[in-house]
Amino acid sequence: MSNARLAGRYAKSLLGLAQEQGQLEVVYADMKYIQAVCNASSEFVNLLRSPIIKADQKNSIINSVTKDKVSLLTNSFTVLIVKKGRERDLPEMATTFIEQYNTLKGIHQVTLTTAVDVSDALKKSIEDKVKAESKFVTVELTTKTDDSLIGGFVLAFNNNLVDVSIARDLRDIKKQFLSNEYIGKI
Repeated sequence: MSNARLAGRYAKSLLGLAQEQGQLEVVYADMKYIQAVCNASSEFVNLLRSPIIKADQKNSIINSVTKDKVSLLTNSFTVLIVKKGRERDLPEMATTFIEQYNTLKGIHQVTLTTAVDVSDALKKSIEDKVKAESKFVTVELTTKTDDSLIGGFVLAFNNNLVDVSIARDLRDIKKQFLSNEYIGKI
């Protein structure tokens, strides 16, 4: 089970230290790398969370995965969290660091889900439209495909959801038919 409060505290401390040392962009890239490793390898996350594997073994494995890929500051951070026994929360710490960085820089995460892949021109158009409508300065657009949408799209940002998919329209029509709104009550 993840500990969001703990991850937030460690991420905030790392963010402050990175700012203090003028390495914010470098550590941000490092956290993106660690997040990508954690997302790509469930075995790596299981290793971090395993109570059976000793701390020195975890440290050497983390070091081998991140060797020449992360900065000295990030490497020192991972050594510290292993020493403190907090390595199980490293994936959440990386994600929380990225969220805090985005908040600091005014970057807004926007997720576009469509039934089929969309062109780069359409992505740019949607990104520009979101910027114009919401007054966001910087938008980081992530795209996903989900063929169950049938058509249309779902746009998610800042706890808002814009669902103009055909699947949603079909669910709405089904609800209307099930509630018998068009049949007179006898």
